[in-house]
Amino acid sequence: MIKLFTCSLLLFYAASVDSKSLDPYKVLGVDKDATQRQIQKAFHKLSLQYHPDKNKNKGAQDKFSKINNAYEILSDEEKRKNYDMFGDARGDGGHTFFRSGGPSQSGFTFSPDDWQTMGGQRGNSKSYSFSFGGNSVGGGFDIGDIFSNFFGGGMGGGGQFGNFGGSRTASRSSRKSSIMSLNSQTYKKQVIDRGMTWILLSYTPLIRGMQHYESIIEDVASSLKGALEVGSVNCEVESSLCKELGMNPRNRPRVYVYSYKASEGGSLVEYTGDIAVKDLKSFVQDHLPRFSKRVTWTQFEAESRTTGSLPKVMLVSTKKDTPVIWRVLSGLYRKRFIFYDIKVQDTSDPAAKKLGVNEVSAVIGWLSNGEKQILKTGIHVKDMKPTIKEFSLLLDDFEKKNKLAASSQSKKQNADSDSDKEHAVPLLTATNFDTVCGEKTPVCIIGVFRSSKGREKLHTILSSVSQKSLVRNPRDSVSYGPLDSGTEELKAPDIQTNQAYN
Repeated sequence: MIKLFTCSLLLFYAASVDSKSLDPYKVLGVDKDATQRQIQKAFHKLSLQYHPDKNKNKGAQDKFSKINNAYEILSDEEKRKNYDMFGDARGDGGHTFFRSGGPSQSGFTFSPDDWQTMGGQRGNSKSYSFSFGGNSVGGGFDIGDIFSNFFGGGMGGGGQFGNFGGSRTASRSSRKSSIMSLNSQTYKKQVIDRGMTWILLSYTPLIRGMQHYESIIEDVASSLKGALEVGSVNCEVESSLCKELGMNPRNRPRVYVYSYKASEGGSLVEYTGDIAVKDLKSFVQDHLPRFSKRVTWTQFEAESRTTGSLPKVMLVSTKKDTPVIWRVLSGLYRKRFIFYDIKVQDTSDPAAKKLGVNEVSAVIGWLSNGEKQILKTGIHVKDMKPTIKEFSLLLDDFEKKNKLAASSQSKKQNADSDSDKEHAVPLLTATNFDTVCGEKTPVCIIGVFRSSKGREKLHTILSSVSQKSLVRNPRDSVSYGPLDSGTEELKAPDIQTNQAYN
């Protein structure tokens, strides 16, 4: 029993030495003190060079596999630390050491401090003793449990070292990713028609190359931080969602962009170009929202005559195209503002002078009542995410001002309407003539018209005059009334008209 166990350990030891024979730092061509950014760049460069989609020969595919394995170690701080401590070929010969979590665990502990010479040495060979946790102390050990720890299942169930030799799924899940995992509920709540562009990655756990895709997407998101969100969908778990969206992966992950390029409602567009940061970033930028209308001063003057309930905002800049940050804001606030942007040479530009801008870039707002306000000047974007947050606060505040202005305007209109009703001049007819211009009325001023246009003109004049005091004694009232000579003339025989408003 003991000899069999010793041989098994030697086999495992030999396999460990072989598995650590490749230095991940050398595979990626980076120094041992390399930053995560340097490691990512090296991984991207080598992945593009040896990716199976571009290199069909076995040597390139083997190299790609080694690159992935090396990146898996160095991109995970815990794995990298363990490698530096126990797997560094410079000092420890590539040995693999394991420690149990404590005496209650069934795994074994093994470290350089536990090494003890058992008998003499033959040349450079050494023999080692191992201490085992669990019930083995004082009571022997079960060889089945040991093997189950090594190989997982089949000999007493999986243990601390289950899945030895094999599952890429387990190693992939241990890598920390900043990409949000989406399901049907979060997709509908956070992605659909929210005005924000998303990069979406669909995959199944056993697909190769996930690390490469995730790394590229994370780099693009980092370079456009604040302008987009990123998410992934596990199509093995969310099969119905992937089927509904038509994004089931085949033999490799698939990349999509939730775009606002084509219409106000977002739509999924698949990215089929090279998996490279520059290419994907260019594609994403092309699919950012386009709800800001680029205008000339003449065009804006013509459009500004129209009124509506939504406030207007304009970006005045020297940029040739609509800046990314303004496109992002136009997506987020597309249902709450009307967006414009205009290009000027500098502050001496006629458009800048008419807008009252003395420093560019600048943002100008118009309330729904036509009132203009300069919201911000001298804008310089260094970091997009905090700048978008700053602009969001600015727009939120301006929207509140617009609501107050709209409320005030509505109250004024209602008051004017009530005033008009109070001073309204009734149309004279046979039925109300005695009431308006009867014997009890000292003075009755009657205007006669023949057309609808004349009626409107006459009504305006009489309404205006009726609001003025024409008599000294307030008890003596004056009545006013327009009369349609075409229908009521004969019904008012005491009234003789030589001229009527047409």
